[in-house]
Amino acid sequence: MPDHEITDAAIAQEQQALDIALARRDEAIGELTARLDGLVEEDSVAATARRSTRTRLIELERADSGLVFGRLDALDGEVWRIGRVGVPGQDELDDPLVLDWRAAAARPFYTATAVEPQGQARRRHIRTEGRRVIGVDDEVLDGSGDGGLVGEGALLAALDERRTGRMGTAVATLQREQDDIVRAPSRGALVVQGGPGTGKTVVALHRVAYLLFAHPELARAGVLVLGPSQRFLDYIGSVLPALGETAVVSATCETILPGVRPERTESRRLAEIKGRAGWQDALEQHVASLVPSAQDLPIRWEDEEYVVPRATVERLLRTACSGRDHHSARRAFLAQLIDVATDLVAGGTAELLASAEEGLEDILGSVDASLARDDDRGVTTGEAGAAVDGELTPAEIEALRSRIRADAPFASRLWQWWPDRDPAAELATLLADEETLARVVPGLGAGERALVAAEPAGWAPSDIPLLDAMSDLIGDDGQVGSQAEFTADRASGRRDWVYGHVVVDEAQELSPMEWQMVARRAPGYSITAVGDIDQTEAAHTHTSWEGIVGDVLGERWRQSRLTICYRTPREVMALTGEVLAAAGSDNEPPRAVRSSGIDPWTRQVDEGGLPAATAAAADELARRWTGGTVGVVAPAVRVPGLRAAVRPDVPVVAPTGAKGLEWDAVLVVDPDDIIAEPRGHNGLYVALTRCTQELGQLRVSTTSAQ
Repeated sequence: MPDHEITDAAIAQEQQALDIALARRDEAIGELTARLDGLVEEDSVAATARRSTRTRLIELERADSGLVFGRLDALDGEVWRIGRVGVPGQDELDDPLVLDWRAAAARPFYTATAVEPQGQARRRHIRTEGRRVIGVDDEVLDGSGDGGLVGEGALLAALDERRTGRMGTAVATLQREQDDIVRAPSRGALVVQGGPGTGKTVVALHRVAYLLFAHPELARAGVLVLGPSQRFLDYIGSVLPALGETAVVSATCETILPGVRPERTESRRLAEIKGRAGWQDALEQHVASLVPSAQDLPIRWEDEEYVVPRATVERLLRTACSGRDHHSARRAFLAQLIDVATDLVAGGTAELLASAEEGLEDILGSVDASLARDDDRGVTTGEAGAAVDGELTPAEIEALRSRIRADAPFASRLWQWWPDRDPAAELATLLADEETLARVVPGLGAGERALVAAEPAGWAPSDIPLLDAMSDLIGDDGQVGSQAEFTADRASGRRDWVYGHVVVDEAQELSPMEWQMVARRAPGYSITAVGDIDQTEAAHTHTSWEGIVGDVLGERWRQSRLTICYRTPREVMALTGEVLAAAGSDNEPPRAVRSSGIDPWTRQVDEGGLPAATAAAADELARRWTGGTVGVVAPAVRVPGLRAAVRPDVPVVAPTGAKGLEWDAVLVVDPDDIIAEPRGHNGLYVALTRCTQELGQLRVSTTSAQ
């Protein structure tokens, strides 16, 4: 049979299987919809069932396109079709029509090779458009071959597709080193080092989908994805929903604190100063100093004065402050103080009655004797209590405790001695006071303290981690959480939410204080951090992962590497070795696996003609890559002017804004000025590696610039 007839037969076979799976999916959607309509939220069990049903319904609804993308044929004849989500068989005992890509049985689709077939005879990649199968790509896993890329034909076809400005899923083309990271254990922090185009972000997002599937308990707490910019979050925004995940909150370090946003920019020097690890200990010591000192504490109750001795107050403070934030410690102190006050008042009542009774004992004794003589029945009441014998019964003591607890003046007097603290006001006061900074943050030099104290009002980006730390140390007094139906909606409104897992993209950019924000939201260190140390542009001075995460994670992290570049063509990656060496890196650039056949080009442009030349080159690239995307990367100082010159559908960004993004064609404008910026060679490395097909550069002629 001719090859085209074999291909047509395979496509027809997969189309039939896809039609059956889609029909069963539609049936399942109907069943879930009916079940959802029948669920009445009368208790927590019903509410949980409703959330679970709705999540599964959304998962199936979003899988309309690309429901099936692969097939595994085992040596024993077993056949599995692999898809974006699982589709059950017609009956409970039937095998699933589509196996969820996250299931253990689906793993050989990503890891089997001709050298290690893992019990598989064949792997088939299935390409679809909507509900139509348009192509298949078979690999025979018979033990021969060089064990190279998994599904190379499908992978390279996917890489050659036009970019749309939004990241797509890659579940059909994950490679072995990527899949190993996706399915790595969730416990502990995993740092993934990978150069440009190695699929760091793809791996991180698919890891989220896998972990939520394999560990449902993580879904109950939700997953936080921290990205470098809102543009980046928009770019990846459709990936996790397409994989069926909804228990995800996306944020940047600047937007993670509910209700707080930076109001101004700041210098790199200040950002570096305020990002240092020493601030955490400094803020802890400062908040500890806000606890009132132990002293004799007077208490007034029903016109009587009582005194809690200093030694008792000191003991209560020590117990209350152990492991608690400022406001929680005060509440714990109040609870203990109520017990002490109850004992004091109860003891005082007994003493008062005993004193009054001393002068009446003889009279009462005579009366009692007389009553005893007159009462020939010899009856006694057996009653006890303060009114009878001066001693309070347990019931009377508990009633007294309740009255003291409910007494507003009692609490008010304590609040005056130990007042509320507003984290924002407390931090602003601290940062503006050089004398206090010298005492609290001894690691700062006099010049650095002066810089911090001289800042204008309003929050800068580096203040957000400090405010987050201060808010955590002081605490939210009586905060009420959202009652929204979905985990993500509840979590996004809470500063103190603890997530099941946290993913950090472009992790090399985070300062130590930003890493403290991450650790607070994942105290069990269930963290996946992906990045490239050679693309660092942040103000901090660290040049190794140990330097970046060591202050916060200590030894509770491990590292994996991605070594293959799937995005950037060989022709472009050939330029990067020299740039990395100039940046002081000891790393080799990742190995590119594909060629675009287009050599990078460079043009010289006069300074005065740069805007027009940029616009013309961008138009040229846009025409050449119709249906795809074009991006312009330039020094930060040139971005506003060039943005006004080029067509509105072509983004113009600085290297920092380009991190994590990709376009079919990229125009790098004035690379020499990019190099002149802080960490300039790192920035140029970012700029050069954003394209999937073509790279152009416009250099400003030095003669015209002089």
